[in-house]
Amino acid sequence: MTAAAFALTLLFAIASAFGAPSALADEQAAWAALKRGGHVALMRHATAPGVGDPANFKLGDCSTQRNLSDAGRAEARAVGDRFRAEGVAVAEVRTSQWCRARDTAAEMKLGPVTEDFRLNSFFADDNRAVGSEASKAAVRAAAHSSATTVLVTHQVNITAATGVFPASGEIVVVTVDGDAIRVVGRLAP
Repeated sequence: MTAAAFALTLLFAIASAFGAPSALADEQAAWAALKRGGHVALMRHATAPGVGDPANFKLGDCSTQRNLSDAGRAEARAVGDRFRAEGVAVAEVRTSQWCRARDTAAEMKLGPVTEDFRLNSFFADDNRAVGSEASKAAVRAAAHSSATTVLVTHQVNITAATGVFPASGEIVVVTVDGDAIRVVGRLAP
């Protein structure tokens, strides 16, 4: 065994001994929280190939934006199916105004979808602090329901609110205590 392999093995053994959560335990905690209600499911839109938006991007024109691929649409439908299979009561679904986020929210079929400008991407904005605060405000506002609220948004928004860099289609489950946004668990896409 090489020194690097030994060090990695030792690191995993130490992490296991001190109760580092496994991905399965993290997922179980996330589903349990969503079933209890009062939590927010922050979802990064499903797979939309590429990064950012084209130079000719227009918010109201999907033909100028990065859009969901067929795989992304299937991912969104699968997420909705999983919510129903897990028995998660969804109070509300809110979404960014970007087409890929709106389409993700609609494909999940978890209920009526409401656009919320505070969930819009601020990836290309000069003033990221404003976008970051708007994202956090949307999360805090969503946490006041006794059921689960689903917010479909973008990587930059989720990272600003939680510090987590989610994959496309990933859900970060959070709870809000005062101004603090705390991650409860993550659901892989």
